[in-house]
Amino acid sequence: MKLGIFVNTDKHADDIVGLTKAALAKGHEVIIFNMDDGTKLLGTPAFQQMCGTKGVSMSFCDHSAKGMGITTDGLPKDMVCGSQYNNAVMMHDADRVIVL
Repeated sequence: MKLGIFVNTDKHADDIVGLTKAALAKGHEVIIFNMDDGTKLLGTPAFQQMCGTKGVSMSFCDHSAKGMGITTDGLPKDMVCGSQYNNAVMMHDADRVIVL
């Protein structure tokens, strides 16, 4: 199963990490897409550490990050700087989506 996590707030970093670890432990894949206030989590070390983990793919809306004044320099190379297209792909590919 592929679990999508749509992140548009900066209030649930620990929950996102926990859900991701739990899903991976069950053998599931996780797709994470950040936009709006959710891009504030890009600088969080625990959040960044998920990127590059086997079974996890991460992307964020560049437009949202720029609009929020978020620095994207130094982010893990596996984290995709994208657009709403990446959101649409996640929605298409995920079997279930959680919105936080």
